[in-house]
Amino acid sequence: MKKIITAKSEKFLEKYLNNSSPTGFESEGQKLWLEYIKPYVDDYFTDNYGSVAGIINPGKDYRVVIEAHADEISWFVNYIDDKGYIYVIRNGGSDHQIAPSMRVNLHTRKKGIVKGIFGWPAIHVRKEKEDAPTLKNIFVDVGASSQAEVEEMGIHAGTVITFTDELMELGEKYYTGRALDNRIGGFMIAEVLRRIKEQNIKLPFGLYAVNAVQEEIGLRGAEMISRRIKPDVAIITDVTHDTNAPMYDKKNSGDIAIGKGPTLSYAPAVQQNLRDLIVEVAEKNEIPFQRLASSRFTGTDTDAFAYSGAGVASALISLPLKYMHTTVETVAKSDVEHVINLILETIKVIESDQDFRYIK
Repeated sequence: MKKIITAKSEKFLEKYLNNSSPTGFESEGQKLWLEYIKPYVDDYFTDNYGSVAGIINPGKDYRVVIEAHADEISWFVNYIDDKGYIYVIRNGGSDHQIAPSMRVNLHTRKKGIVKGIFGWPAIHVRKEKEDAPTLKNIFVDVGASSQAEVEEMGIHAGTVITFTDELMELGEKYYTGRALDNRIGGFMIAEVLRRIKEQNIKLPFGLYAVNAVQEEIGLRGAEMISRRIKPDVAIITDVTHDTNAPMYDKKNSGDIAIGKGPTLSYAPAVQQNLRDLIVEVAEKNEIPFQRLASSRFTGTDTDAFAYSGAGVASALISLPLKYMHTTVETVAKSDVEHVINLILETIKVIESDQDFRYIK
């Protein structure tokens, strides 16, 4: 397959991923994303909570959405003790087990970013039966010796905390870093917009590329913006687990591997006719893909779009990923390009006023 991610695209991806975009505080990352897509869209809008939609053909009645979510997991300051140690609660599905010894940024309103670390007792002094990291015992050290000193830094209950890790390449085939879940999705739909513009593709419908906020705490951004757009079709992209990594049970989690192509989900929220169209597109264009069954719900913004309004024909194209909700989330470059191609080729065959109903 001809390489479709350009040097300019990769530069944007690095800048976008290295910027923090915690749930509920996504605006700085959204500004970067919007600035990148502006040359490729006819119009855009934002909503009160920070979701962004770039639009091609804004006047068309039939509306197709391609969507990803912009937020990343993080922490909130919950309590500062009298020695200046900070105790936290989750903002999204942050993993307490990976926290000890990690470097963090505390995002303050008046003092900017304050550097900190998750501390942990040295191996020399721990009990023979060691205490595991839990939400009750992990803590952040910002180099202060009292609660007052911490507060002088602009830190208070509710201050948001993110890990500092940045994007890197692993070998020559993989991207690794924090927040690939799911800003890599925002990158992929932005690349679809770029290719539509550069290839001068004419669409018979309105295309809305949506980068939604607050997915990590319950699909809230997608829920809000789906009501505003009222789409006819929604194609969602998110990440899914590489179950070939150690410690997975394929009998429970299915058989998915990075480097083997996008994953198509089978779930009640996924509209079968739309998914089958995507399968046909993949087969026709020789795009490799995998299949995943999801019981009851997908756990992605697909669910929010599918069940909004009177029901929206929705499908999920996932990017396989290793080590989800860590600072070393890992994806294959080839899979990223295949997802971009699959979304683009699917958009090209959707017709204006196409009816995906099962019974007509």
